[in-house]
Order: sequence, then C-alpha cells, then structure tokens
Amino acid sequence: MFRQLITCTAVAAAMGLSFSAAAQGTAADYPNKPVRMIVPFPPGGGTDILARVVSNKLTEVSKWTVVPDNRAGAGGTIGITEAAKAAPTGYDMVMGQKDNVVLGPYLYKNLPWNPVKDLVPVAHVAYTPIVIATSVNSPYKTLADIVAAAKQHPGKVTYGSPGNGTSIHISGVLLEKAAGIQLVHVPYKGSNPALMDALAGNVDLLVSSVPSAIGQIKAGKLRAIAVTSAKRSSSLPDTPTLAEAGLKGFDVSTWYGLFMPKGTPTAIVTKVNAEVNKLLAMPEVRDAIQTQGAEPQSMSVADFDKMFQADFKQSKQIVESSGAKIE
Repeated sequence: MFRQLITCTAVAAAMGLSFSAAAQGTAADYPNKPVRMIVPFPPGGGTDILARVVSNKLTEVSKWTVVPDNRAGAGGTIGITEAAKAAPTGYDMVMGQKDNVVLGPYLYKNLPWNPVKDLVPVAHVAYTPIVIATSVNSPYKTLADIVAAAKQHPGKVTYGSPGNGTSIHISGVLLEKAAGIQLVHVPYKGSNPALMDALAGNVDLLVSSVPSAIGQIKAGKLRAIAVTSAKRSSSLPDTPTLAEAGLKGFDVSTWYGLFMPKGTPTAIVTKVNAEVNKLLAMPEVRDAIQTQGAEPQSMSVADFDKMFQADFKQSKQIVESSGAKIE
C-alpha cells in the first residue's frame, strides 16, 4: 500500500511537472501559427491603417504572422463582439478604440459582451487628439471668439461631428460644460460629411479627429482653433490646447489599443505587450503613426488596464448627460 502511494505520488509529480512545462511552453513558443488581428472597421480608415502598421511590423521584426481581418459594422462593436467571443488562446486580438470598447456598451442596447468582464487590455498603441476647427472664412479665430458668440447667442452656434455618441461628440459636450456655453450638435454619418459641411460653412464649427481634418488644415481650407489633448499634437504643433486657450485641465482624446478575450494566458498577454512596446520605440513606426495624425504611446499591461477601466467607469455619466443613444 505504502509502495503504491509512493508510485502514485511520483506519477502525479511527474504529471505536474509536465503540465507546468507545457504551460510555460505555450508562452515560450507563442505564436506557433498565424495570429488574427480583427479590425472592427472597413479597410482604409484610421483604425485599419494603424492596425496594419502594427501587424506588418510584428510580422517583419518579431517574425510573427499577424493577419488583419476587417469585421466592420455597428460602430465597431461587431468586430469587438467577435473578439470577445473568441477562444482565449492568444490567437485572436482586436484593435479596439475608446469609441467602441468604452462608449459602445452605453450607447448600444443588448451588446452580448461587457468590456471589463469579457476583454483583456493587451497593449496601448496610440491616442488621437480631437481638433476644434472652422472654415477659414469663419469669423471665429480663437476659442475666446467662440465662447463669446455662444454666450451672446445661446443655442445658435453649431458644431458638426461624425455622429451621436462618438468620443468626438462627447468632446463637444465636455467643451460646452467646461466653457459654460450652449452649442447645437449636428451629428453626421461619418467624418467626411461633417468635414464637407464645415468647409462650406453650413456648420460653424467642426469637432473632428486630427487624422480626419489634418489634410484640409494643411491645405489652408480649415482653421484649427485648438486641440483637446493635454499636449499639443505633433501634427499640429502651432495649434494650442484647449487648456492653453483658457480651459484649464481640459484633456480629452480617443485611444487605440489591442485587446484579447478574457482568460487569455497572462504570459501571452505580457509577451504581446512587450513586442508592441518594442515596435512603438522604433522611429519608423512612430513616424508612420504620426503621419496619420495620431500619437504613439506605449504602456505596461497594468497601466493600460487602469486607464481603460477608469474611462469605462467615467463614461457612463458622460454618455447619459450627453443624451446620446444609438438604436
């Protein structure tokens, strides 16, 4: 009996060692097959371009095979849904952003996932300042001009955004609150229609991501009034921040980062984070991201998770106060 017990213990110990080695091997050998990077928007947009910069460089430098897979629809939430429901093996990730990961759950009814419960933040990639702009023919040249006009004519000054409930719309709401003014929000179905109407003077202001507006700003057709981030945009170095323009402490931007399904092994999450951070330190990668009007920014897994969870918690009240809903 005693001998049998020793034998069973030895077998169990051997099995334990085997399982431990296998678990370590999963991370050490990762990836040993192609990794799918879900892009929750159509090809050619800002998220798609950013995802391809990262996936191509991971393939080139890290010798991984990372394949972008566009799964567009419902403001990016369809692609996020697919990622949240994927097997937590490390072979499915998604390039999420603040709009679909943090704001989407408060805007769309009955989403089959919760970002905190169903997703793991893996690697922060970049953030995008939001720019307040006008047509060059507009009488508004500074934030002070806009605030003065809005206070003199409450509910008359209009601003266009890419749509209800986007981080850009939310930025407009926060601008109103910080400045103590009342603007009229004009939502469009995407950035380009809002841009066109701003150029034509059909709306007084354009609230836009820097990548969407920078071409017309550089061409001299739009006047950049201010950016909403804490730091000036490297793409628009002469444009002040809203904080510099008078709204102290104002800091709003949208961010992009990689997520995996909840339950993905921590060792794999850590490995992907390290590889992405390594890429973000490369001048050619930073240049490629900044060319799109975004700002590369690496973070540890813990720091990205902390930021993501804080944004998700704070967004509930902000979205409710904005009145934004998407049916």
